[in-house]
Amino acid sequence: MAVVDAASVGVRNIRAPSLALALTEGGRALAELVSLQGASPLLQFAPSGDGHPVMVLPGFLAGGGTTGPLRRFLQSKGYETFCWGLGRNLGPHAIGPEGELLAQRLESIHRKMKRKVTLVGWSLGGIMSRELAKKYPKLVRQVVTLGSPFAGHPRANHAWRIYQGVTGQDIDPVAMQDVFDNLAEPPPGIPSTAIFTKGDGVVSWRSCIEKRSALTDNIEVYASHCGLGVNPSVFFALADRLALPEREWRPFDRTSATWRRFVYPSSGHLH
Repeated sequence: MAVVDAASVGVRNIRAPSLALALTEGGRALAELVSLQGASPLLQFAPSGDGHPVMVLPGFLAGGGTTGPLRRFLQSKGYETFCWGLGRNLGPHAIGPEGELLAQRLESIHRKMKRKVTLVGWSLGGIMSRELAKKYPKLVRQVVTLGSPFAGHPRANHAWRIYQGVTGQDIDPVAMQDVFDNLAEPPPGIPSTAIFTKGDGVVSWRSCIEKRSALTDNIEVYASHCGLGVNPSVFFALADRLALPEREWRPFDRTSATWRRFVYPSSGHLH
């Protein structure tokens, strides 16, 4: 089996998903939402946690309401969940030029709960979560990203032109190479798990994979990009990650039960 991670894949060879796959996103996401209802009884067996705070960040152009199903599920597992509270995710227009508004939100939650915060970010929200953890490591317990293209070619997706138009930031792979290289680096000393899908029709799945390290992991699921926030397998994987004791983090084990082998095509740094 070949090792596939951000360090071993040439970023110039990473391309956006096919347009045909992108056009199936809406229908597949709706199917995942329907399947979530049917999977609710099974998700009751997902592990519960210790009540620590979790802030969930939405994807690009999405508002906090899109993370409602995920937050309600985590609440049912005993966590104190928080919406990011910054409206639609319009990049720096939402979080501030230096991310200061998002930092204030994190500090407010930490101050209120007096505990480290787990950050769960969907797509662009995941990139923001990782960068926030790098700036405020003492406030963050762990990071979990859902289809977040933090590694690889910055234009290997179908959203970069819209992002460029909305934010006014020029997505120039050459001029901003150092920035993109830094985005690919995981938060030092903080467990970081990337949940991704090879069926992603919006961003290249190869851009969503964590580099190999003692505190990084990757979990592959069967999902669409737009359905990651309502996908039962994502919910269970999140519950599994968040239930780990703070100083006893370990990679996801898809071999611990036969059903996991079917639900999760791969995990870790071998794909």
